Amino acid sequence: MIKKVKPYNTHESKKLQISKMFDKISIKYDITNKLISLGLDTIWRRKLVKIISLIKPKKTLDVATGTADVAIELTKIENNKVFGIDISNNMIELGEKKIIRLKLDNKIKLINQDVEKMKFNSNSFDAVTIAFGVRNFENINKALKEIFRVLKSNGILVILETSIPENLILKNIHKLYLRIIMPIIGLITSSDINAYKYLALSTMNFPNKSVFNNILLKNGFIKVNVKKHSFGIVSIYSASKP
Repeated sequence: MIKKVKPYNTHESKKLQISKMFDKISIKYDITNKLISLGLDTIWRRKLVKIISLIKPKKTLDVATGTADVAIELTKIENNKVFGIDISNNMIELGEKKIIRLKLDNKIKLINQDVEKMKFNSNSFDAVTIAFGVRNFENINKALKEIFRVLKSNGILVILETSIPENLILKNIHKLYLRIIMPIIGLITSSDINAYKYLALSTMNFPNKSVFNNILLKNGFIKVNVKKHSFGIVSIYSASKP
């Protein structure tokens, strides 16, 4: 059983709270990400896209696309049409402005859509990516079932997610950073300390690699693999649809 962590202490659903949270912090989201990750977020996203590039997809879906950083990186794959979905309208709007500025609007289409209720046809995509989005899902199993549905046979799912280092010393240092430093950075840059307290809590409550691997397997995926990066503070999962 996955513990459900919400950003705010209200009776609203996690999904609604997540949407409101990202709408609120969207303006400073990119700069806050850079500060919190010490600039490593760009490197991590490139590692994710490198895995995707190996199968040379022609049509890729980026779930929880946010301001479209992964979607933009995915356009570097030749002849790859990219779709990005997110439940935060403000994040989508910022992503669209970025895409137009980079003259990539003919390669990327962003849609305000819920991963648990996607409107795409079954077997539509060669690949699906998710960067720092799975722990924000209301229902992980429902979301994964939908992703499985829209993936083509032999399609690949690649997930970049925060994680906790296995080394005890690094684990304690990282937890201290999550609990104290990260919320302070979030407060300074975005004025919403709860959003970044939530980020810390959702990271600490995310299933470990063996548990999450089993979740992927139970939802029909095969060839599940995980690799930790940056001393274990992020993990990249990959899995295929039979």
